Amino acid sequence: MPRKEKSLSERIADDILAMITIDKKFTIGDKLPNENELSSQMKVSRTTLREAIRILVAHNILEIKRGKGTYVKNHEGFNENLGLEEFSTTKLNAKDLYEMRLIFEPQTAYYAAKRATDKELERILYYGKLEEEKILNNEDRTEAEQAFHKSIAKATHNEFMDKLMPILYKAIDKGVILSDENEDIIKDTLNDHRMIMEFLASRDAEGAKTAMKLHILHAMRGLDINNE
Repeated sequence: MPRKEKSLSERIADDILAMITIDKKFTIGDKLPNENELSSQMKVSRTTLREAIRILVAHNILEIKRGKGTYVKNHEGFNENLGLEEFSTTKLNAKDLYEMRLIFEPQTAYYAAKRATDKELERILYYGKLEEEKILNNEDRTEAEQAFHKSIAKATHNEFMDKLMPILYKAIDKGVILSDENEDIIKDTLNDHRMIMEFLASRDAEGAKTAMKLHILHAMRGLDINNE
């Protein structure tokens, strides 16, 4: 059965959500720019923007306060409403976490290469390059790496994959902490991410899938995580 194409208003709703959950441009309680400003910024009509906002209001992400404007209501619940909260706070070891990444993320990269909008691809490449800058400047890269992988997950247009990211963050966080003292892992991360970005930029799904798998296997090897 062919995959249903999202309407323009649905894609704009996705973009606004990404501005909240990935770019951190707005947080809970923040007021969105006015309709004219936001529609101009997103290069869509005010009618399309209003429909996108209605979608996010229906999902409890935004709320419209009459006479005041549109505010971010609650996006945490939107990403964690599959009954995974308990699992996501469980103390998991690095091996379990990285095996989970190995199961999901190569295929995530595959679908992202096929389905990402131009704007989503631009976001992925932005965070990939930002992470590279953080590594080269010896700065904490945790948030940039999370945003890079979450941007890829969001570009799959698979809401279940998107909701698994809070759990996968644990593996990313642990990996950053454990790899900071290992120059080989840092070098692999730079090379692997460049390769992932190249395949995604050229929309080579098989290449992106293989590059992501190699990236996680390199990390597991560097952290001495047995993969059997």
